[in-house]
Amino acid sequence: MPESERDLERLAAAVKEAGAIALNFFRGPLKQWTKGEGDSPVTEADIASNDLLQKRLVQAGDGWLSEESENDPARLQARRVWVVDPIDGTRAFIAGREDWSVSVALVVEGRPALAALFAPVTDELFLSVAGRGATRNGVAIRASAGGLEGARIGGPKRMLERFALQGTGIVPMPRIHSLALRLARVAHSELDAAVAGGNGHDWDLAAADLLVHEAGGLMTALDGQMLIYNRPDPVHSVLVAAGRERHAALVDLIRAQTSGPV
Repeated sequence: MPESERDLERLAAAVKEAGAIALNFFRGPLKQWTKGEGDSPVTEADIASNDLLQKRLVQAGDGWLSEESENDPARLQARRVWVVDPIDGTRAFIAGREDWSVSVALVVEGRPALAALFAPVTDELFLSVAGRGATRNGVAIRASAGGLEGARIGGPKRMLERFALQGTGIVPMPRIHSLALRLARVAHSELDAAVAGGNGHDWDLAAADLLVHEAGGLMTALDGQMLIYNRPDPVHSVLVAAGRERHAALVDLIRAQTSGPV
């Protein structure tokens, strides 16, 4: 079995196991606290899922970059780095909502080579290998084609509502709290496009990035450049994910009409 196949098999099993651990805490008694200098929440479920993923995935020489682990500068010298959000959408998880996910990518020399995103409540497993397409629960997926007219777009509410009122033809969709899951919805055409309003981190983005590209779409910054992962600062600016024709139109719209933060 090729190395990528072995890694993907191991990754798929790990994200499903991590999701099962998180489900054991879901909608039950839950220890939670805030981390860092901000108000970002973390729970005992995040930590348990993170620990499981690190134990299952990391092999000799691999780097590790996770929202719930202390930053290890050694990752910058690693050729292969696991980029992990053990529960993407922790606020949704705490609130008992369905739209949270386990998001993991294997980044090789700055770009995702393998991706797995698991939405435990709805039992959806998205998988991708670079150059080999993307699947949802074993079925090949494809980003939708077309322009902005009638496009169902997820993203910052105020920005999308403003664009809709300006006669752009877009249809603002309800917020999906897990950014990774929001972007992955583009890969299988539940959304026609998605916008990340800035301040997304590697762990929110890397798995969805590969899924969107392998489903025939594009996910880039507003300058049209693809993202590079495992840099010293893992934060990214405004991003757009969509099918190729729609991506160009949406990027042009945002660049032309947006001023200030979105």
